[in-house]
Amino acid sequence: MNPEVIITNMKKRYTGVSGTINALLPVQAKSLCIGFVGTDLPGAQLAQASHGGNFSPLSVWRAIWLSRTRLPNGQPRIWHVRRDPEMMLTVFMRDVLRFPIKIVFTSAAKHRHSWFPRWLISKMDGVIATTPEAASFVPNTTRVVFHGASLQRFTPPKISKSDEWQRTGLPGKYGIGVFGRIRPSKGTDVFVDAMIDVLPHFPDFTAIITGEALAEHHDYKKTMVDKIQSAGLSDRIVFLGNLPPDDIPGWYRNVTIMVACPRYEPFGITPLEAKASGCAVIASRTGAFEYIVKPGETGALVPTNDAKALAAAVTMLAQDPDKTEAMGRAGRQRVTAEFSIEKEAEGIAQVYRAVLDAV
Repeated sequence: MNPEVIITNMKKRYTGVSGTINALLPVQAKSLCIGFVGTDLPGAQLAQASHGGNFSPLSVWRAIWLSRTRLPNGQPRIWHVRRDPEMMLTVFMRDVLRFPIKIVFTSAAKHRHSWFPRWLISKMDGVIATTPEAASFVPNTTRVVFHGASLQRFTPPKISKSDEWQRTGLPGKYGIGVFGRIRPSKGTDVFVDAMIDVLPHFPDFTAIITGEALAEHHDYKKTMVDKIQSAGLSDRIVFLGNLPPDDIPGWYRNVTIMVACPRYEPFGITPLEAKASGCAVIASRTGAFEYIVKPGETGALVPTNDAKALAAAVTMLAQDPDKTEAMGRAGRQRVTAEFSIEKEAEGIAQVYRAVLDAV
């Protein structure tokens, strides 16, 4: 195999970046010869095989060895990187070892980078920003490309959300879910406070919290567990733990309302995955959520770090489950039209073409 594009994911822990790469690989491999370097991604090879993709995992040394020479058509290879160490490696390869490669970097951060990342980004041949705000912090942005969700992996239930929820064996008829790591920046405590306020008034609803709490956040989680127990809601605010990635789509299908209430988020892919799964989405005003959620049509937006506002938004949706399910269907339609993984892959391909055209 002689990859045109080498995509890196050199972080051991499965993160939001890992999830984005995992979703993109099989789509990109339909039209490009892709080499992948880094931590294994669950389901990526199976997904690409089922779609007839041209994708192969590579060791970092094999990828470096291949990059010493141009492709048979004379073009340089593209390395698509997303983290500082990956930029460092590829800049060294290109500028010190003089390898014939081009480097594309995806930037999601919505803040001014420190001097060293800024210097690295200035050395990129192409820069993709995931939002207009992220682009404003990267003067050499080539193109804004929003993240997308896989419409094949994330799908609505074939039955009603209520019937789907009751298959879980958890109390009630409807689920409210928050997805992601358990830590202060994700606002898990904001979600818990809002649920303690709302759930006593809506006995048909139960809340779930997915995700891992790292060692430094165990006390943070314990405080929430104790607060839930004191409120007598331990059976209706349920911690599911760190689920395997392949289990996540099923839980999106189970819940009627998905909440994303981080205090800060560079982009935030979970609302797109939830909308693709037919969920109404309530999100805080951070990340790309104001582009993703249409209040009154696909869900609601609330201020960050505001449990009372979140409780009011959940109350509004819980009062009319039929309308809320209609919001979920509208959300699926909007992701299909504007935020599919195929749309993201095409935006990235346009950046690749622009980088090669500039050779």
